[in-house]
Amino acid sequence: MHESVPDFEMPTEEQVHLAAETFRLLADPTRVKVLWALLQGESSVACLADLAGAAPTAVSQHLAKLRLAGLVKGRREGTFVYYSAANDHVRGLLAQALFHADHIDRDIPALHSTAKPHRPAAR
Repeated sequence: MHESVPDFEMPTEEQVHLAAETFRLLADPTRVKVLWALLQGESSVACLADLAGAAPTAVSQHLAKLRLAGLVKGRREGTFVYYSAANDHVRGLLAQALFHADHIDRDIPALHSTAKPHRPAAR
């Protein structure tokens, strides 16, 4: 059946593996909160822990995994490390996920695929 679809393409095995790994890492509420906060600007572990409602040690462990996955980066200043989102791809990925979640939560019908993501409604 897919042979009849013009320009049909499948991602490579490596692309599929890396995408699945990214989704796996994002499948944690604390990590989503931390990433969203980092999309607003650079932050320290202590500040992120406060924003995410988690212990600094837990946030530090989450950040280590996100950094290894290339989703966040760190900048050392003396004894402190300040974290930020790695790039705009992270913003797009998280914005789409939250946009989708907002529509599911509020039972909003899906729009056509060219709809632009926006920030979820404040609660």
